[in-house]
Amino acid sequence: MASTRAPAVAELLWELKRLDKIAKFSTLGGRAGFNPGANGRAMQSCLDTIKKEWPHLQWWRAIRDDGTIEKGSSHQAELAAWGATFSDETDSGRVCVMVEEARLMVWDSAADTAKSAVKS
Repeated sequence: MASTRAPAVAELLWELKRLDKIAKFSTLGGRAGFNPGANGRAMQSCLDTIKKEWPHLQWWRAIRDDGTIEKGSSHQAELAAWGATFSDETDSGRVCVMVEEARLMVWDSAADTAKSAVKS
């Protein structure tokens, strides 16, 4: 089912790129209208589709809800180039992404609802 969700997530990734921000899986999934799944599995499937179909999109702007990524991964390299820093490695071989709060996207659903009502 990721292929039907991927276009919605792709649009959100484009928005994140324009705003120069990152977002957590649950934020992206909620905005796209689906649950990111246990440990973000549904979102990860979506991102895998996006990497294949839209390689120019910055898939790395999506991070797990716990804020961790695999140590030494291309995800870490992309985020480091963007300016993120990382905590020490956890027991599971992951590192925590550390960014300023202002660089983490949080959509204001109340404002979005108001904008939608004005457009109608």
